[in-house]
Amino acid sequence: MMAADATILGIPLKYVSLVTLCIQNSTLVIVMRYSRLDKENLYYTSTAVFLSELIKLIICLYVAGRNQVRETGRLSIQELYSQIFAPDAWKLMIPAALYTIQNNLQYVAVSMLDAATFQVTYQLKILTTALCSVIMLKTSLSGMKWFSLVLLTFGVALVQMPSSDHVNSNEDDDATMEKIVGLGAVAVACVISGIAGVYFEKVLKNSKASVWIRNVQLSFFSLFPALIMGVWWKDGAGVWKNGFFYNYNYVVLGAIACQAIGGIIVAMVVKYADNILKGFATSISIILSFLASVYLFNFIVTSTFLMGATLVLIATYVYSKPDPKKEIPSNNKEKDDGYGYDYTPANNVNGNGYTSVDGSESQV
Repeated sequence: MMAADATILGIPLKYVSLVTLCIQNSTLVIVMRYSRLDKENLYYTSTAVFLSELIKLIICLYVAGRNQVRETGRLSIQELYSQIFAPDAWKLMIPAALYTIQNNLQYVAVSMLDAATFQVTYQLKILTTALCSVIMLKTSLSGMKWFSLVLLTFGVALVQMPSSDHVNSNEDDDATMEKIVGLGAVAVACVISGIAGVYFEKVLKNSKASVWIRNVQLSFFSLFPALIMGVWWKDGAGVWKNGFFYNYNYVVLGAIACQAIGGIIVAMVVKYADNILKGFATSISIILSFLASVYLFNFIVTSTFLMGATLVLIATYVYSKPDPKKEIPSNNKEKDDGYGYDYTPANNVNGNGYTSVDGSESQV
């Protein structure tokens, strides 16, 4: 049975993964925001980032071991160890550190911004990933994709603008500063997301290791900056005094779990669905986050926010649509290698024969 035809309880896995991604994307932002509302009893976000990476490491290690058993009929700890700590494993140290910083910045942003604004603004990672893909991987984008990126930027800018029907005269300086800090954190997180995602994609292109092995390496190397830069350097004094799990509750644990399994769900979508469905899931997540913000956080809807969010939804959908296929000579047709890249012999500039299909993030 082909991956696209796989089912669970009679339901195609592409739709199961799509619904799961919608729920996870919207739930993550809502739960993260909710967990940061009680300013008097805040937990240390650095510990949450560390635990999230630890959970991802365990999950990816389990899947990698299960795949080895499926392929060879047995589990070899020594062989698994040699694959994880291969001579080129050090290459994952860079994106691991970047993703750790990005995850910490997400907590900063969601603490300062409402869930709806954060969710819409964070879609700028599509723009940064595309630009990094063009610069680092020499990816060629169609005119329609460039148009969608401009539309995306304009939509995000509209979301940040005050509306004539909502005067911010009651907004104090502290609230304004919080919003500026939150937007700055989102902007930096989007840039880091683009650089790390494209770098990780480049590593995958030049690697024979499986995606799961690479993600074991990524999660493993993420533990060190999460522990050193986050738990020890950023919150060390507080953790030492109050404990690692200070002010933890079910909401905090829910946020950690959502962040940990998010990449696994993205991997399911990439494997069983397609980029259009992934873009559709992102759009649905934005709408769900918007509705939840209105209901749970008393988010005030403005005309500029609605217009900006609509443009972001349209841009996300347009960007996810595949470009029209061009006629390629039969002796030089692109072949899908099963990992989301097309193999084109004539374009084998770097000797690896890979060109990116959509420039999307590759992290699990």
